[in-house]
Amino acid sequence: MSLDKVIVVTGASAGIGAAFAKLAAKRGASLVLVARRETELRAVAAECGANALVVVADVTKRADHERVLTEAISRFGHVDVWINNAGRGMSIATQALTDDDFDEMMRVNVKSALYGMQTAVAHFQERGTGHVINVSSLLGRVPFATFRSAYCAAKHALNALTACLRVDVSRSHPGVHVSTVSPGVVATEFGVNAIGGGPDSRTMPGSQTAEEVAAVILDVVEHPRADAYTRPGAREMIAAYYAAEDLAELEKG
Repeated sequence: MSLDKVIVVTGASAGIGAAFAKLAAKRGASLVLVARRETELRAVAAECGANALVVVADVTKRADHERVLTEAISRFGHVDVWINNAGRGMSIATQALTDDDFDEMMRVNVKSALYGMQTAVAHFQERGTGHVINVSSLLGRVPFATFRSAYCAAKHALNALTACLRVDVSRSHPGVHVSTVSPGVVATEFGVNAIGGGPDSRTMPGSQTAEEVAAVILDVVEHPRADAYTRPGAREMIAAYYAAEDLAELEKG
C-alpha cells in the first residue's frame, strides 16, 4: 500500500531520521528533510528520490520551523505528518550540571520539539487533520543511565508536553493525532556525539538498528496511537517500574 502523505522529518541527516526517510520514501511518501548539515542531508535526499525536499534549518530557532512549513507548503501544498526527531545527548551527572548544560538539553530536545508542535498543529487545525510524532526515549520514563541526567529530564519534559498537547487537541480537533515514540539504545552515533562523551551506542549490547526504530515510527504513521515503544517488552517493564511500592529498592538492582 502506498504511503500518500507529506512528512516533515527533523534530524534527517543521519541515524533514525535518515533511516525513516529512506523507508518512507520506498513506500511512496513525499518528504521534507530537515537538519543543519546540508551535505549529509542532500545525500539522504538523493536516496529518497524526487519527492524529497531538503530544508537546511536549525530547529532550536522558532523562525526556522515556520520556514520549514512555508517551504513544505510551497512544494507539496500541505503537510500530513510532522516528526520531531532532532535531539542530542549529554553525559554529565546531576551534581555536575551547569546552567548552560541544562539549558542546552532543554533547547535541543524540548524547545525544538515545542516549536515544531506549535507550527505543525496550527497547520493541522486549519486542515482538520494531521499527525505530530515526537521521538523521545526510554530515558524519558526510567533512569537507566543516570549520567545522562539532563537528557533524561529533557525527555521527561517532552513526554509531558506531548501528553498535554494530545489531550487538548483531541478535544477540539479529533482529526489531529499526537504521538510519542520511545526507543531504547539505538546503534547510531548518538553516544559518541553526546556532550561530555559517553559509551558508543553502536557497541552497546542489545542496541536496535536505526532501521528497526524507523519501522516502528512508520507503523505509528500508518496506525496512529498515543504511545509506542520500539523495544519488545518495554511497555511492560516501565509499567512494572512505576507499579513498584518503593522505586528506590527497584533502582538498586
